[in-house]
Amino acid sequence: MPEPIADLSYRGYSGEHLSEKRRWLVVAKMAWRNAFKKRAFWVFSVFACWYYLVMIAFFYVIEQVGIARGSDVVTQLFGSISWKDQFLTGFTYSQIVWLSLGLLVGAGSIANDNGTNALLVYLSKPVRKVDYLLGKWAGLFLPLLVGMAVPTLFFYLYGVVNFREYGFVSQDSYLLVKVLAMILGAACFQASLILGVSSLFNQGRMAGAAYAACFFLLTFFSNLMWIAFLVAEGGRRGHRNGPLSEIASRLYYLSIDGLQIGWAKVVLGTDGSPPFGMPSRTPQIPAPPLLLALIPILLVSAGGMFLAWRRVRAVEVVK
Repeated sequence: MPEPIADLSYRGYSGEHLSEKRRWLVVAKMAWRNAFKKRAFWVFSVFACWYYLVMIAFFYVIEQVGIARGSDVVTQLFGSISWKDQFLTGFTYSQIVWLSLGLLVGAGSIANDNGTNALLVYLSKPVRKVDYLLGKWAGLFLPLLVGMAVPTLFFYLYGVVNFREYGFVSQDSYLLVKVLAMILGAACFQASLILGVSSLFNQGRMAGAAYAACFFLLTFFSNLMWIAFLVAEGGRRGHRNGPLSEIASRLYYLSIDGLQIGWAKVVLGTDGSPPFGMPSRTPQIPAPPLLLALIPILLVSAGGMFLAWRRVRAVEVVK
């Protein structure tokens, strides 16, 4: 006959008690763990540095040639460079990389839960819909922010150390603040939009394909508007045609990457310049007004979150 248990006293839970306001953090931590352990995430983050790496190599070669020949070409070149334009160019040229990064970590964020009926598990526990959505959004926002910050802050630190004598810091005392605002806004925008698209599907692959198709179709439209702008401006001759040029320059920003580029131009306070600061007569599309850059981003982000709110439910509602 087995001996009776000697200790019959009641033992309560002695672990950590988290606040109800932090339920979303449990959902977010799982998303962060899944994102940061993917090798492809770090590959895309490093690959987003490609423009900055090419620019650093280009400047290094120019500097060495100038030193060898004893000419002042280095001073002339570096003195004419707008450093905030280089951040804008690097941000613009990395849009495809960040699209891939967003699809990698966010396409299946809600779609896979829909397909596996995981929402029945999430929402049957003491987790509210707002906790679930906030956790999913934060779980996507932070990896996107890290992926954008890796190349951007790498170049900023490199510039502070190596280009200070060429006005890297003195050109704009608030450059770091503007750069951080640029990537913060872009990460918020993409996280909200991808989350909304993901909620429409039951498979992450389908959500990713839909988002990518929308991205490339709208980018194709933006490229057409860019061509129309150049035609209206007279190509490299700079002969302006006011109304058509104005319309094309506004429609250029009606795409996923266009909205982010418009936001970056407004935050940095520049229309941009050719890559590497090289002189060119090709006109640059001017930055949109603040409201025309901010309002569409806010509306699209809010629309994505509202769509996710409407789609997330534990059971089918029969009307």
